[in-house]
Amino acid sequence: MRSLCALLVCTMPAMADVAPDRAMALEHMVIQDCGSCHGLTLKGGLGRPLTAQALAEADPEILALVILDGIPGTAMPPWRPLLTEDEAMWIADYLKTKESP
Repeated sequence: MRSLCALLVCTMPAMADVAPDRAMALEHMVIQDCGSCHGLTLKGGLGRPLTAQALAEADPEILALVILDGIPGTAMPPWRPLLTEDEAMWIADYLKTKESP
């Protein structure tokens, strides 16, 4: 059992350090707030798709910066007033590893 746990930890992508209750709140935020523009299934809408497949080549650190600072001149707002850098990184990692529904 111990080997299996170690194997799972080694094969799982590293996610930013966020408390479990905050991770649940961030996941809800992604679905509700991000989903309002990027589609509730994150397959696109007003904003680009945010599926793991669509973000496969994206650098997680760049995604976190886009989340924090937005994209001027577009509908993508800055979330820096509401999120920490670790939380933005958690969201970037989450988006890159979440399986589409």
